Amino acid sequence: MAKRRKKKQSSKGVIYLIALICIICLCYEPIAKVLHISPPVFGTERTERASARQSPVKSTSADENVLFPAPLKNVSEQILHRKGYTVSYNRDLKLPNWVAWELTPEKLTERESRTDKFLPDPDLPEDEAVTTDDYKGSGMDRGHMCPAGDNRWHWKAMQESFYMTNICPQNHNLNRGDWKELEEACRRWAQKEGRIYIVCGPVLYDRRHRTIGKKHKITVPEAFFKVILCTDSNPPKAIGFIYKNAPGNHPLDSYVNTVDEVERITGIDFFPALPDEIEEKVEAGLAQF
Repeated sequence: MAKRRKKKQSSKGVIYLIALICIICLCYEPIAKVLHISPPVFGTERTERASARQSPVKSTSADENVLFPAPLKNVSEQILHRKGYTVSYNRDLKLPNWVAWELTPEKLTERESRTDKFLPDPDLPEDEAVTTDDYKGSGMDRGHMCPAGDNRWHWKAMQESFYMTNICPQNHNLNRGDWKELEEACRRWAQKEGRIYIVCGPVLYDRRHRTIGKKHKITVPEAFFKVILCTDSNPPKAIGFIYKNAPGNHPLDSYVNTVDEVERITGIDFFPALPDEIEEKVEAGLAQF
């Protein structure tokens, strides 16, 4: 009889223990919210969340780090990470300082249609966010930096490519002509090379700038830059381009510059994560894609 009672008590203990664990699991999240305790997260998600809180730059692999220019000095800079690109946004000028993304053959798969729905950036305060109304009557196109055509691989990437933080006032002829031809060339190069890194943005010369917009004063760039890096080739190679924000119809090679020259014009240090000896070679040369 004593043994049976002991076994019964042991079974009850196990049941009580399971019940206690269930109660703790059910109550943990509400208690954690009150006490500001982070709930346990398994796998890599917790690490990614923590990294996002601690640093303005997301946790990336060594290859992806090659993509980002060095932090800018004495310039307004807010880093915004999107599905298909990363933008350094200048809240003073209402323009991106630069937009950077990786383009691969896989991302050239056209799964999504172009949306053409330009949106104020949800990460900016409502009173600061540029809208399409700011472009009305300006005579300027809403020019993509990271093009919609590079973001057809995912619906969210397509949607976010139309955030106004990825947009600059651009001459209509340039936007629909020579700039578009460069975007198409980059897609051909990605198909051929396997992976390329692209950084582009506005060029502002040392002069008084024109602005557009009634509610938000958006600076109109005098020119645009684009630099392209391929680390998969042997040896790695890179090329730069400068386009005046004006009408024109010229061959692609008339806009070519070394990355070093684009750095001199823009004041941006591209690809600082590359080993110094590789960075010096690729930025001084003119790659053939």
